[in-house]
Amino acid sequence: MSDLKLKDLRYLVAVADERHFGRAAQRSFVSQPTLSAQLKKLEDYLGVQLVERQPGHVTLTDAGEEIVARARRILEASDEVVALARAHRDPLAGKLRMALIPTIGPYLLPRVAREIRKSLPRLELRLYEYQTAELLEKLRTGEIDLGVLALPVDLEGLDSCALYDEAFTVALPENHRLAKKQTLKLDDLKEEPLLLLEDGHCLRDQALEVCSRVGMQEKQDFRATSLETLRQMVATGAGVTLLPELASRGPYGSARGVVLRPFARPTPVRHVGAVWRKTTARKPAIDAICKLIREHAT
Repeated sequence: MSDLKLKDLRYLVAVADERHFGRAAQRSFVSQPTLSAQLKKLEDYLGVQLVERQPGHVTLTDAGEEIVARARRILEASDEVVALARAHRDPLAGKLRMALIPTIGPYLLPRVAREIRKSLPRLELRLYEYQTAELLEKLRTGEIDLGVLALPVDLEGLDSCALYDEAFTVALPENHRLAKKQTLKLDDLKEEPLLLLEDGHCLRDQALEVCSRVGMQEKQDFRATSLETLRQMVATGAGVTLLPELASRGPYGSARGVVLRPFARPTPVRHVGAVWRKTTARKPAIDAICKLIREHAT
């Protein structure tokens, strides 16, 4: 092999991600023997062992770990070159990978997906769902192009813009004493057990920040994996929770056993925004999507 080949670096990164030759080969659309042989050629060319081959499992050597980190940057740069050329030909066409956090995606996408398809018919939008930390990591490594999440976040290497502000609403059991009120103040919730999402969801931190103003205490024996689980636990009478406004509209606003009440002014809100790499070649497409989200989200 006279020089490094991008496909071999892609094979190496696939093995690093999957820690399994079979899954890495499947992801790379080649046979396992082909991937294994190409990786061995790469090791021979570099003169160092990159992986330790074990039955049913693969681990990276120290050299392999360092080389994979650099390979990711090389592959990201090569993808940017291709994307930049495509963007110059037609900036609103081609594949664009967008990820949303779980407390935004299911409630925002029904409102905007059709408009995006209608307004940007040549754009191939691929959608993913990740929690905030994983979304930011995949954005920085080039696995996605655009993230929609709650701001603020650490923007090292990234740019951002505001999309919309989303008010919080209170979800109560339907027979709760506060269900008779049309609007609620934070002080009304002071003695109520608070149900929250598990660690890793930014909405958990935002709800805690809001409720800590009046000394509300989290119910320690329960943490939900999704907003819909929270909603069902509220229906059982286990406690109350805060829901973002989009999660309280349409069919979500009529869940059996749950009553939703808005806050009186000043209403606590979360700030939803978009993030992307500063070096991205897809800025025109990103701008177009952000404009559509602003117009149709609320």
